Amino acid sequence: MDAFVLPAMAGAAFVAGAVNAVAGGGSLISFPAIVAAGYDARRSSITNSVALWPGYAGGSWGYRHELRLQKRRAVLLSLPSIGGAIAGAVLLVSTPASAFDAVVPFLILFACGVMVFQERLAAFAANHHLTSTSDANIPAPLHMVTFALATYGGYFGGGLGIMMLAALGIFIPVDIQHSNALKGLLSAVINGAAVVYFVLFGNVIWSVAAVMAAGALFGGWVGVYVARRLGRTWLKIAVVVYGVGAAVFLFIR
Repeated sequence: MDAFVLPAMAGAAFVAGAVNAVAGGGSLISFPAIVAAGYDARRSSITNSVALWPGYAGGSWGYRHELRLQKRRAVLLSLPSIGGAIAGAVLLVSTPASAFDAVVPFLILFACGVMVFQERLAAFAANHHLTSTSDANIPAPLHMVTFALATYGGYFGGGLGIMMLAALGIFIPVDIQHSNALKGLLSAVINGAAVVYFVLFGNVIWSVAAVMAAGALFGGWVGVYVARRLGRTWLKIAVVVYGVGAAVFLFIR
């Protein structure tokens, strides 16, 4: 491996960690970097999951104040997150990724559409008593959506944060910064559960994972401060613009 490859991967992981903290979809930056280094797609995806976990953890630490206000909500949603992540990790290790990858751009565009119409969808959910009324109350549909998104996150995860933020915005009517904090923590739980499975049964490229993990950790911490300064409107715009760009990238790929 050339001397400049690992530093370039660390840089890609830094950007990916920051993007995950701001909007989600950082895997669409770091995953192609590993593939470009000459590794096959499945092994790159496994290594990418291991490498980005510290970035999610760093983002959650940066959002610790917002997370303290919704501890029970985070615990309750962690259960379907872990179950779905393990299911997705098993699928990645045991089945071809080609069919699922073909659906990814459409899922991301769908999530962007949900973000655009989030207020209307949230009003619909509130009128039909589907929203969370307290920190301890989690609507049943959100449990199911979280499990489905966690399965996707364990399998590939590109754009997971965009989809998760859209879902939380509908079922949990709180400030977008609190939703972003919860999104980051759940992404860390999903990614962490998948990482445990990959460490035991996957084929991780440890030299790449170690270098990228350091970049992702710092990027996740920095990304939180960027997200806070964007505010509600600009954060939503950033999520939608990045999501559409990520979908276009995947269509071209």
